[in-house]
Amino acid sequence: MTHPEIIKKQKLFDRWALSYDILFTTIFYQAIHKRLLNYLQLPDSPNVLDLGCGTGRLLDRLAEEFPTLRGTGFDLSPEMIRQARQKKRDRHRPRLIFIQGNAEQLPFADQQFDTVFNTISFLHYPNPSRVLSEVYRVLSPGGNYYLVDFMMPNKTASGVLGGSPANLRLYPLQKREQLGIEAGFCCIGHHPLLGPVWLTIFTKI
Repeated sequence: MTHPEIIKKQKLFDRWALSYDILFTTIFYQAIHKRLLNYLQLPDSPNVLDLGCGTGRLLDRLAEEFPTLRGTGFDLSPEMIRQARQKKRDRHRPRLIFIQGNAEQLPFADQQFDTVFNTISFLHYPNPSRVLSEVYRVLSPGGNYYLVDFMMPNKTASGVLGGSPANLRLYPLQKREQLGIEAGFCCIGHHPLLGPVWLTIFTKI
């Protein structure tokens, strides 16, 4: 059964999709993606998954940087996926595809991807452990999972910022690392990207 919060968030992002790329997200995500590239270690001809891909900005940039890359964008919002398919990401077809669905139930085979990205979307998951288990399942051994999100400054507690359909769950780095380890990952390290936004790199042994 789908969590009621997930349904609310899907509707929220459906409404936001049309104007998503003309708001603050343009400069904000460009800066984060630029810094993220400094930490990437991709295999030859990588096959990557971008969870919470939105309008496909990160995959578009990765396709430019890595000409042999194949990528799948995955997002809860049908309207975000529609925008991703309609925009300039089309110039990278058939290397990039975009699929709508729930990150708690990924429609992919075991060990299908050698790299998974998750940029400013982990904070939206009501069941983060379930998502991490799915990421672990679809990631091939030796593959990396790049989790980029806002960090809770308090080192001992997690927080839920409520008051809207977009309840946000923020975690200190220690909790983020613990959740990944419980899913089976090994944490490689944490890196600051932009203000309170940090990158955590996990690998599947």
